[in-house]
Amino acid sequence: MGLFNSINVSATGLTAERLRMDIISENIANAETTRTASGGPYRRKIPIYKELQTNDFESVFSNALNNNSGDGVEVVGVKDDMSPFIKKYDPNHPDANEEGYVLLPNVNIVTEMINMVSASKAYEANVTAVNSTKSMMMKALEIGK
Repeated sequence: MGLFNSINVSATGLTAERLRMDIISENIANAETTRTASGGPYRRKIPIYKELQTNDFESVFSNALNNNSGDGVEVVGVKDDMSPFIKKYDPNHPDANEEGYVLLPNVNIVTEMINMVSASKAYEANVTAVNSTKSMMMKALEIGK
């Protein structure tokens, strides 16, 4: 394991969590959007993660030998949540159908806020890991003095 591998792993986590917070913010901002460019209500977005792993022999052997789980994480895409839209009776709404129902986005603000807190805590954990690694490196450099 190289000197900066743990910092690189935490950096990938920081990038993934920042993107996750951006997606959650977009979901919250569009929680009442009933008309999008595609014509229907806004559909909640979900990030898709994938473990980063190098496939060269040395890395695979080293990971197996040291019981390492990988080289970090990356967001490989963002998919739409296909859960049903929320139906609300509001005959005065401009997007109401003939029966007076409006289709609202499938965004639950409480769920999004819980996800935001979770992403924020994961981001903080990655920052703490980077700072701890940096501190250990500084202490190791001071040994030689």
